[in-house]
Amino acid sequence: METYADWLRARGDDELRALLSARPELLAPVPADLAALASRAATPAAVSRALDRLDRFTLAVLEALLVLPSPDGLPAALDAPPGRVDDALGTLRRFGLAWGDDPPAPAPGVRQSLPHPAGLGPPVQEVFAGYSRERLADLVTDLAGEAPRGFADAARLLGRLAELLADPAALIEDAGPEARAALDHLTWGPPVGRVADARRPVRIGTAATPIERLLARGLLAAEDDRTVTVPREVALHLRGGRLFRDVPADPPPLTAAPRDPRPAEVVVRAAAGEAFTAVRLTEELLERWGLDPPPVLRSGGLAVRDLRAAAGLLDVPEWKAGLLVEVAYAAGLLTRSGDLDGEWLPTPAYDLWLMRDTAGRWTELARGWLKSDRVAGLAGERDDRDRLINALSEAMVRSSAPATRRAALDVLAEAGRGVVVGEDALRARLGWRQPRRAGPTRERLIGWTLREAAALGLTGFGELVPFARDLLAGADAEPALEKHLPAPVDEIVIQADLTAIAPGPLVTDLARELALAADVESTGAATVYRFTPESVRRALDAGRTAADLTALLTRHSATPLPQPLAYLIDDVARRHGHLRVGALSSYVRTDSSATLDEILADRRSDPLRLYRLAPTVLASGLQRAALLDGLRAMGLAPVAEAPGGGVIVTRPDAQRAEPPPTAEIVRLRPEEHTDASMISAAVRALRAGDEAALLGAEQARRRADAAPSGEPPRSPSMATVDRLRAAVDRGGRVWIGYLDQQGQASSRIVEPVRVEGGFLTGYDATRAAVHRFALHRITGVAELTDDSASDAS
Repeated sequence: METYADWLRARGDDELRALLSARPELLAPVPADLAALASRAATPAAVSRALDRLDRFTLAVLEALLVLPSPDGLPAALDAPPGRVDDALGTLRRFGLAWGDDPPAPAPGVRQSLPHPAGLGPPVQEVFAGYSRERLADLVTDLAGEAPRGFADAARLLGRLAELLADPAALIEDAGPEARAALDHLTWGPPVGRVADARRPVRIGTAATPIERLLARGLLAAEDDRTVTVPREVALHLRGGRLFRDVPADPPPLTAAPRDPRPAEVVVRAAAGEAFTAVRLTEELLERWGLDPPPVLRSGGLAVRDLRAAAGLLDVPEWKAGLLVEVAYAAGLLTRSGDLDGEWLPTPAYDLWLMRDTAGRWTELARGWLKSDRVAGLAGERDDRDRLINALSEAMVRSSAPATRRAALDVLAEAGRGVVVGEDALRARLGWRQPRRAGPTRERLIGWTLREAAALGLTGFGELVPFARDLLAGADAEPALEKHLPAPVDEIVIQADLTAIAPGPLVTDLARELALAADVESTGAATVYRFTPESVRRALDAGRTAADLTALLTRHSATPLPQPLAYLIDDVARRHGHLRVGALSSYVRTDSSATLDEILADRRSDPLRLYRLAPTVLASGLQRAALLDGLRAMGLAPVAEAPGGGVIVTRPDAQRAEPPPTAEIVRLRPEEHTDASMISAAVRALRAGDEAALLGAEQARRRADAAPSGEPPRSPSMATVDRLRAAVDRGGRVWIGYLDQQGQASSRIVEPVRVEGGFLTGYDATRAAVHRFALHRITGVAELTDDSASDAS
């Protein structure tokens, strides 16, 4: 008799690849052989995940297979065209949820995962199987009008009961309208109800309540003291023989939201503008946090006041600030430093991110958002225990978030050009496409997805734009976006009112220097900066000189440097550094003793605890930083002095934090990183493992390709990586030398699949398994020539 494993074994490689593509979680890790794959595919968790991916009609076909005695009745039972039913059966075979060709049968584990298929209870012979023989005999006697003859065991009594309930119309009418109303509540499922004292034996002549009348006539079966179930035959009679009320074979239409269509160029430019804004705001926020990082809460996450401050800094609503923070975290640009008393800081990856162009930066942010299981919309809400949910906390995690985002965007991608899908239509389409994932969380996630996609620039005026479609398809989205982004400029317009106008995005170096020497006054299509004494002093404190600032602004100004700005820079620079502050705890020195006389005479200097050491030196018991702040509060412009007399740059350097080794910046589901090459390698491993299991391990090792004779190959490290990457691109096998953890060298024949993260992933022909090799343990790589192949045979 053929088993499920035998059926899988008889599938072709293309069919196995299709199965693993549809259910990639079966590959974590790769099963030893096809029998192990069959066992894993039948586990409740694996079956449940596969069922979650089925659309409403395909799921209905599977439920009908569990209910109907023959699949020939599927088209009539579902009121659907036979061709559409055949397509659904093909999908179920591809998912491994139905097996066998004539007729198809539900796969192992499916029946347990769907206890009430089509909302129906078990058939009579199953639902009454828990009754005692005596109670069954009383029930059959009441229904037949005479005691059963020749029924000595429960099996025969159950058979007779099934015959009596095959047409329950008379029994339902005899039970009365109140009993019929109780049945109607359970007719379309779920077929289970809760009552009091269901196990108490009751006869037709003594039944008083509607439930007792139903139990006495076998129209309800008592499963335990409080649970009753409608037998399948009774429910089907009440439904008029129909399995479902309404299961459309095709998805609901994508009803467009009412609005006038906008030109395609306008839609794309609007989305590109939002994409550029998201990149600019993320950079602005992380630059600030690199200098002045917010603390990590003891419970984890970001304090509400810090999120509010970030929103004020970026001049955006709090929900958008929370989105940008979460996206930066998901993209690996932001992390926490340390486990206790940590701070939220940019990572070294942020500096690499800054080196990319705007389109490349946006791509990283968008991919992080798509793959993240964190939900920014939850920030500021309350959890089940009425505790506040903070941004960047673990309470933001929802495992269904990435799948819901992707599903919603896929629906938008299906809409034609100029069609803006309404939120209700989107919910209806997803409700048909993934009915088992429905619920309040998904409903809210859909709304948040639309809002966040617009804020990040994936949609314009509600329509998915071409570069977002490229991103979803796994293609390079940067060229399509780049041509719609404003080109970075390296010129500004400096005006006599001490303002500078940046007519577009600035090149990175100029943007950083200008942010240091001036304050942002307004943003929009053009950014307006204002120069003030405080901003110029900030640049001088950071080590810039007046000549540096003047040269920078002259070089990048589209107009001659206005005299008021030149005077401002010279005036602040002339006073800057006139006083020097060191540590005694601290001291003040200057070339002008009269200046020190004025300081000592000023009452505001009393808290500074100054005393004169020399005509040009004052000492203080305060720390240097406190003394600097006190003198600046008096309107002076001191600088910090090093022990050798040099000026100390007092502007703090930007800080960075490495993500903890155990922290997952983005939690990735198996389907998000399983590509076609990995699946092909897994199929080879399964076939080899199956052969080993069927023919014996020793015989399989003899038939497997052995390493060529001779010492394991050796090659320089960079050449090794280059050769492996070339082998991945062209396909085929290579010969590698590999050191185990004890330093023992061995030879392997490998089909490389992927080289990344310090590892080579590939099919190890000598072990008949997919394996990951640490690159630093590979001693060398050699091409597998025809001679070596003949040696291997």
